[in-house]
Amino acid sequence: MTIRPRVLIADDEPLLRGALREQLEQLWPEAELVGEAADGYEALRLARELAPDLAFLDIRMPGLSGLEVARTFGGRTHVVFVTAYDEHAVEAFDQGALDYVLKPVEPVRLARTVARVRERIAHPPPDLAQLAQRLQPAAAPSWIQASVGQTIHFIDLHDIVYFSAEAKYTRVVTDRLEAHIRTPLKELADMLGEAGFWQVHRGYVVAVRRIAAAMRDADGAMWLTLRDHPARLPVSQRFQARFRGM
Repeated sequence: MTIRPRVLIADDEPLLRGALREQLEQLWPEAELVGEAADGYEALRLARELAPDLAFLDIRMPGLSGLEVARTFGGRTHVVFVTAYDEHAVEAFDQGALDYVLKPVEPVRLARTVARVRERIAHPPPDLAQLAQRLQPAAAPSWIQASVGQTIHFIDLHDIVYFSAEAKYTRVVTDRLEAHIRTPLKELADMLGEAGFWQVHRGYVVAVRRIAAAMRDADGAMWLTLRDHPARLPVSQRFQARFRGM
């Protein structure tokens, strides 16, 4: 049995990672936190380098999802999924994940998870290679409703250039109009990833087909120029892995 299990935490929300880290330190002081990741690519890299015994994986992360990361583990690493979506978590648990916790992580629920992990950590973990295929996300919509003043527009996804976060709303930008919806930007990124939209910044989701180029300025910051549109969008560091080939 592993006396001091090695643990990896992967979630794109810093506050959640911090809360999970602190609670684990209290509930399982013998466990050793060997790494934290803010996106799927970093989680995959750290898992390969550090070979953790246990990984807490957010199901929905930038780059690669927790499901996609988990399928690469084979029988090497136990997995606990962290998610805001109960239906995915329950099915993942049924497919062999060690356990799951819902956001925000409650101490009582995490304590039950830690108790379960302690019982099973000495046994070989299940192979989750088939999990990602079984849990395909729902098909993205082909259009959205957005408002301009008192008018509701039905906008085809193919006409959308990018989305941007604005206070309580999300701005929808097309070549001919700008409108607003209430759906949070992160939720849009999760929902529209299969439709060819990438989140490139906490404030922007862009249609990949409209990206003309990604370039760095004199200060090293990365920016996107768009096809047939004057906007110039920033790319935050955590999303720059998408443009690693540059």
